[in-house]
Amino acid sequence: MKVVVLGAGVVGTAAAWYLRQNGHEVSVIERQPGAGLETSFANGGQVSPCHAEPWANPQTPFQALKWLGKPEAPLIFKWWRYDPELWAWLLRFLANCTPGRTRINTDRTLRVALYSRQCLQDLRQQIALDYDAKTLGILHVYRDPRAFSHAIKAAELMAKLGLKREAKTVAEALVLEPALGDAAPELTGAIFTPDDESGDAHKFTQGLAAHAANAGVLFCYGTTVTGFVREGDRITKVMTDKGPVKADAFVMTLGSWSHVWAKQLGLCLPVYPAKGYSATLAVTDAAHAPQVSITDDEHKLVFSRLGGRLRCAGTAELSGWSDVIDPVRANAIVKQARSLFPGAGDFASADLWAGLRPTTPDSVPVIGKTRLKNLFLDTGHGTLGWTMACGSGK
Repeated sequence: MKVVVLGAGVVGTAAAWYLRQNGHEVSVIERQPGAGLETSFANGGQVSPCHAEPWANPQTPFQALKWLGKPEAPLIFKWWRYDPELWAWLLRFLANCTPGRTRINTDRTLRVALYSRQCLQDLRQQIALDYDAKTLGILHVYRDPRAFSHAIKAAELMAKLGLKREAKTVAEALVLEPALGDAAPELTGAIFTPDDESGDAHKFTQGLAAHAANAGVLFCYGTTVTGFVREGDRITKVMTDKGPVKADAFVMTLGSWSHVWAKQLGLCLPVYPAKGYSATLAVTDAAHAPQVSITDDEHKLVFSRLGGRLRCAGTAELSGWSDVIDPVRANAIVKQARSLFPGAGDFASADLWAGLRPTTPDSVPVIGKTRLKNLFLDTGHGTLGWTMACGSGK
């Protein structure tokens, strides 16, 4: 079967790899000059089923109210803009902020994440991939005792659903990651997920794309989708600025832009972009930079050691499809990173970045068939695109 994958981020590239492994003739259409150059380029670097608890949970509305009017807040949404797409998304989000829905959505998200982590581990056994991978686990740290208590309950739920998580004292956390020593007086506890991982999603995507190309996948870089041609309940071809492309089946892995193109095909896809930020800096003192990937739950930030670099990432801004960097929010990440790991690196010269994460109201990705018989979706992974890429593709 001839299959066209739309988008060469980490999700689309993984889908193309597995499709080719199943014997299909695969082409990938990507507007950028290479793979992994948009949302996959500089994300937090964590392969993290431990983040399966959905954004929509009973605590989030109260936290969001406290963050209103604070430009450095972990989550902001510009609800006053005329943006019916955002308003509709927020209403569905609030409907998922109940204990019952939180449990259901955690289960669904975690199943995909755990399966995908195993697929990634299997893939590393099959092909050589160099992407600064670390298999040292992920350590969540907490300052607020109430937040730590809530996290322990969430960890217990995830444990019942199959994810190994361990509550740690501050002293135990320091044994796992001595670089937390400067911040230790502020901490109240930690939760460790030993089987989670970290690595550079961009390097992984480029490496996997090279393997896929060697296996026969055709990557059409610098090619922009301009529309679709339908006949009844099937797509016959995708139109691009380089001409039409015919196929037997199409896989939409366009991230936040999946919503826009799905709408043109008459599909209502509940995906809205959540702009995330990152700062990447050179490590100048290895003793003060973490080796274990760290999550600071209070500030919704993650820290991953990528070779000689430290990636600091997080926050969410619901403000449309623009990826323009807000220096206030980007520099807030640098400030918190310096507070947690002073002396770790060259904070003044950090590379700042912003990307649009395709987020669903329930945090569950949209994977599989549509009512168009030959169109398949692989999108809506939110902050877990890197975590879920291999499992979603397979």
